[in-house]
Amino acid sequence: MNKTIFITGSSSGLGKASARYFAEQGWNVAATMRSPEKETELVKYPNIKIFRLDVTNLAEVQQATQDAIHAFGKIDVVINNAGMGVYGALELAKEEDIDRQFAVNTRGPINIIRAFLPHFRSMGGGMFINVSSFMGITTAAPLGSLYNMSKFALEGFTEGLYYELKPLNIDLRLIEQGGTTETNFIENVTWNVNPDITAYDDLTRKLQHLFETADASMKDDRMDIVKVLYDLATRKNNKFRTVIGNTGNQLMALRNSMPIEAYLEQMSRQFQ
Repeated sequence: MNKTIFITGSSSGLGKASARYFAEQGWNVAATMRSPEKETELVKYPNIKIFRLDVTNLAEVQQATQDAIHAFGKIDVVINNAGMGVYGALELAKEEDIDRQFAVNTRGPINIIRAFLPHFRSMGGGMFINVSSFMGITTAAPLGSLYNMSKFALEGFTEGLYYELKPLNIDLRLIEQGGTTETNFIENVTWNVNPDITAYDDLTRKLQHLFETADASMKDDRMDIVKVLYDLATRKNNKFRTVIGNTGNQLMALRNSMPIEAYLEQMSRQFQ
């Protein structure tokens, strides 16, 4: 019997690429997105079924979970991929953007995992793969406190959950990836702005310039990330945490090589 994977945030980017790849490897795929009526590509795959899902909506989480299990009989692996980014000075952030950053990137995976736990318990096991970022284990740029918060929290949540799910044969995995060569990250960012406060303008311009001009060598090939997800799902890779790409691994090595005070000072000097 073919295995089945449930993927959040499948309308574009890593989620869509993963849905295609798993389907092409013979897996059944439950691909979820907020607006399934707009999807035209994934519907062409006979082993992909699409479900409406906003990971912040508990009613939709329960419905999509139940519908996917009913459609395929069982789910073997869940990839928590849906995410978004809020950047800019904390002082300028709107209350709703602060809440949404946490709701999507951290509470979203919590919602999905809670919904699937009864199913995995009844099957005697399963796997959750949480898509984090190297910003969840290190910091490399200013004005990302809210995004970093959401990913640091996801890392801690996943580690803490490991202990209670291990006896149930339910595995947890994390991947730490960066931007991809196929995505202009700045187009997918919500920026905190206030025309009446200019104290952060210079720093914001420097960070936006960095995002806009980042060399391709600093980014990851999306298919490299997809293949890591596949290796985790098929247990060819049994690492709890996989850092992907040169940038993430270099930052981790740098951070581990010195006291945190020295690391923060060194990184901040790049934006002075």
